[in-house]
Amino acid sequence: MSDPGLSLSSTLPLLNSKARIPTLGFGVYQISPGDTAIACLKALESGYRLIDTAQIYLNEAEVGAAIAESPLRREDIFVTTKIRYPRLGKGKTYQRLLESVQKIDPGDNGYVDLFLIHSPYTLKPKERKELWLAMEQLHKEGRAKAIGVSNYAVEHFEELKEYATVYPPAVNQILVCSQPLFVQHATRLTGAKLHPWKQQREVVSYCQKHNIVLQAFSPLVMGNKMQDPTIQSIATKYGKSPAQILIRYSLQKGWVPLPRSEREARIKENADVFDFELSEEDVSTLDGLEPQS
Repeated sequence: MSDPGLSLSSTLPLLNSKARIPTLGFGVYQISPGDTAIACLKALESGYRLIDTAQIYLNEAEVGAAIAESPLRREDIFVTTKIRYPRLGKGKTYQRLLESVQKIDPGDNGYVDLFLIHSPYTLKPKERKELWLAMEQLHKEGRAKAIGVSNYAVEHFEELKEYATVYPPAVNQILVCSQPLFVQHATRLTGAKLHPWKQQREVVSYCQKHNIVLQAFSPLVMGNKMQDPTIQSIATKYGKSPAQILIRYSLQKGWVPLPRSEREARIKENADVFDFELSEEDVSTLDGLEPQS
């Protein structure tokens, strides 16, 4: 069910890139800018090597500050960011991408390891095309080591094939969008989750078929399922917390989970998931938690 050699230093290959992505990441969604650098440094000290941010999180510069302060080499830290909207006008979207790179890794040779389109929703097809082609330019120049998408369904991948010269995308990050920006699209976006209760089997199958890495944003279900009797029972069996069970489940499914926390103890706990393995029976039990329509 899982790689017996799976560890905090494990990585996965990325399509159209020499980069490899760590199998466990640290998310900074909803961490205030003032707390982001400290949280990232705690995560790096705890062994995380992947940090996930986005333009709309408003904390890219603070992630960059943590990278600069960390004793780790830049090449040993994998940073993902995302762009939500294009900036219409010749070259303006590309410039917006470069702004993120400069916040995270200032200098002429600065780069991000992975750049994603944040969501296809609220965008017209021509806007999605503009975002992707601008990211392709950034990728060609080496300022983004890999490029991918987030919240993409099969229909969006099929559209992307029509104009992409870099295809398939390296990653599809499936996340929960709860900011007011997305309220009017809540019906569509409530499906954009990846955990035992929402497994997105169609798009997961598509991504696996095309070797697209799946990232699981909010693998802890925003903390809403920690008292679930099934999770509690499995956690007791292994002597682990419910959060650790959910993270381990993601890892064994081949997903890259991105838990977030500002508490040092919780940051460390979420990374302490490599000294046990869920049995096939328990993975099957968790697979069965998704409500049947």
